[in-house]
Amino acid sequence: MSSSVGPLVGAVDQGTSSTRFLIFSSKNAELVTYHQTEIQQKCPHEGWVEEDPVEILESVKTCIAKAVDNLKALNISHTDIKCIGITNQRETTVVWDKVTGEPLHNAIVWLDLRTSSTVEKLIAKTPHKNKDHLRPLCGLPITTYFSAVKLRWLLDNSPKVAKAAAEGRCLFGTVDSWLLWNLTGGKEGGQHITDVTNASRTMLMNIQDLKWDDKLCQFFEINKDMLPEIRSSAEKYGNLVDGPLKGLPISGILGDQQAALVGQLCFKPGQAKNTYGTGCFLLMNTGNELVHSNNGLLTTVGYQLGPNKPVVYALEGAIAIAGACVRWLRDNLGIIQTSQEIEKLAEKVDSTHGCYFVPAFSGLFCPYWQNDARGIVCGLSQFTTKEHIARAALEAVCFQTRELLVAMNQDSGIPLKSIQVDGGMTANNLLMQIQADLMGIDVVRPSMPETTALGAAMAAGHAIGVWNLENEDTKVTTDIFTSSITESDRDERFSRWKEAVIRSMHWVPSSEQKDRPRTLWDGLAGGYFMFGSLTLLLIAKYLQQR
Repeated sequence: MSSSVGPLVGAVDQGTSSTRFLIFSSKNAELVTYHQTEIQQKCPHEGWVEEDPVEILESVKTCIAKAVDNLKALNISHTDIKCIGITNQRETTVVWDKVTGEPLHNAIVWLDLRTSSTVEKLIAKTPHKNKDHLRPLCGLPITTYFSAVKLRWLLDNSPKVAKAAAEGRCLFGTVDSWLLWNLTGGKEGGQHITDVTNASRTMLMNIQDLKWDDKLCQFFEINKDMLPEIRSSAEKYGNLVDGPLKGLPISGILGDQQAALVGQLCFKPGQAKNTYGTGCFLLMNTGNELVHSNNGLLTTVGYQLGPNKPVVYALEGAIAIAGACVRWLRDNLGIIQTSQEIEKLAEKVDSTHGCYFVPAFSGLFCPYWQNDARGIVCGLSQFTTKEHIARAALEAVCFQTRELLVAMNQDSGIPLKSIQVDGGMTANNLLMQIQADLMGIDVVRPSMPETTALGAAMAAGHAIGVWNLENEDTKVTTDIFTSSITESDRDERFSRWKEAVIRSMHWVPSSEQKDRPRTLWDGLAGGYFMFGSLTLLLIAKYLQQR
């Protein structure tokens, strides 16, 4: 049996909510087996989101071991696996001691908001107090999202990190670097490397020459000695030093959204994919050309499939809260017991009946970049039930995606006629239909939804010559969802959504606003929002009892 599926390629998919190790056949890109484990998130303060780097590492080792055990049950030899790739949650920041190998702090997750005051100080340093001041160098605005801001916060607020940095013991990396360093030996010779896609999310890499930039490092006051070496997305970085796959090369690294771009075969300029996970991320291939956004999108590296291959760029729209909204309904309000229940619950009503949900739990990302926004539910009435709120949560994901689509069309000048989708939420047929309805273009879902891990496997296999990426005849089986509502209905609902978004903004005062005199409007607005929040809490309590 092994000869019919091999050679095989493994992929570590380390996401915000879970870790997985998946094994693919390089012959037909089919998933052979996998193992998955959930990752615990810690929220020590409002707006803070952390994860334990040691738990992340151990979860990877566990998933590799369990997936290899699965192969035995399928009568497939683990020696058929020729290499592995890594794909990871991006921007999440890890710092560790290169002497002891121990983390110096919990990982600060990409959607964490603790750096809001740091962002204010950094923007104040720019000549015109402009959050886009660094865009020409790194393609990104100064916001809480990116790794350099998190690292600056750690250096300013953690004496342990500051001391290790001063003594030259501190290493910084995104999750890919933390995993690679440990899997290739750790303090006993581990490789401190990242790839161009992850480096492009730090705000420290020059988006044109793909090197750590002196001006950017000086702006953030970060020593380049703690940064990993930047490599392409497909080459041999090192070998596993232990476990059932000991000796196997690690030969592919891609940030999760760029991995999905590769896994969806978006190799031509103008092709785009949207991934629905904890957040939601729309990427369009712009070829070898940098496209700077005028509409709040990000300029990022799409991939570089080999050290001597040209870099391919992408435009990206990022949404902080997508699947995390469903998780919030499950864990915080208890409206559902499992995430899968939301589809059946939302299907019980034909619309939200005027209820709109803006899940700005971590502020608003693209196209607004409003760190001070917070989540709201509006349009509530005595008629509103948990079914309406569940449907409003799904619609929120789709409205946010439409906003990205509008910005993408304007920046690229290439209106998308369809969009390829992937990620855990795409199993929800109702969500996919709502998405097609609200965007007015076809939504194309592959029958094998694990395109993020597949992209990492493709890059790794390509690097050692067991995966052919030049085959343009690759066929992917898909489901296609087509819009079933009128353009006027679509536009009217989108207009109402935009009104709800405006109401979510400027909820958290800046440090300057906190010190200014209060006005009559502040009192009225504060009373309005306090009443709304209290109402929502009471409704949530009521819905739990139904």
